[in-house]
Amino acid sequence: MWLMNANGERLLIAFMTHGKREVRQLHAALETPMADLVTFRALPTGSLPELNPFLFLNHHGPQVYPPNNGGLPFGPHPHKGFETLTFVFDGEVAHSDSTGQTFVTGPGGVQWMTAGRGIEHAEISPESFLESGGPLEIIQVWMNLPAALKRCEPWYRGYDSAELLHVSGPDASWSWHIISGEVDGQRGPVASQTGLFMSWLDLNPGTTFSTSVPAERGVMLYVVRGEVEVNGVPAQSRAMVELTNGSGTDLDITSWDDGALVLLCHGDVIDEPVVAYGPFVMNTEAEIQEAYEEYRSGKFGRAGR
Repeated sequence: MWLMNANGERLLIAFMTHGKREVRQLHAALETPMADLVTFRALPTGSLPELNPFLFLNHHGPQVYPPNNGGLPFGPHPHKGFETLTFVFDGEVAHSDSTGQTFVTGPGGVQWMTAGRGIEHAEISPESFLESGGPLEIIQVWMNLPAALKRCEPWYRGYDSAELLHVSGPDASWSWHIISGEVDGQRGPVASQTGLFMSWLDLNPGTTFSTSVPAERGVMLYVVRGEVEVNGVPAQSRAMVELTNGSGTDLDITSWDDGALVLLCHGDVIDEPVVAYGPFVMNTEAEIQEAYEEYRSGKFGRAGR
């Protein structure tokens, strides 16, 4: 806004307003099937190599497995230097890891794993699912850790739907499911080491959900199902909505005729080099080589053994 001073000179006055986050670009998830597992990769892609502090998002399904199926193909494998969050929207995932943790996550549940200094785990289908089959839809997200936490102790916890924080909108027009972070003085069950806010939204048809995110935080907004408008920009299912950082805080998400399911996550940007190779995410090539040597020597332990 321009004002005049006593000498008739124009002065630019900057007002601090919330304003809306700008949608920079939409990125369609890429189909990357894994045997008979329907898979779409939304992060990284050629147009979106990272979304700091988020590193990776694979969307598996939706699909229906027949009886006597082979199930999920994620047998024992290692990780180091980051965290994972697996959303189970349909079906079941059986987890086991080298810290001795086991858990079967069902519909509406999640599992959070901190790889830290190194862990081996497996995410497969339980015997009941292998025998009977059924619907399956899961999403896995990788979240970066800063250098100071890349060698923290590994940790895992599975959560049933009832253990999450659920917040409903007026007349149940939307439901907000929070895994970590705070809403209206209530907190999700995971106390994130890096202050991550991890959640998803169920929106009824024709519903608008409004919230705000601090301008400096990196936002990951992924449309799982349905079609929405994000601050007035249309986005279809399996689209990653890239938002600008540094200005604007407000988000309006409006569902269209069929309703929608949307991941809404945000976190502090980690201003460090990212070197990712296979299942490891570190800061240098030397650290990646070290991770492989540690895994081969058995320092991560073995899942289920």
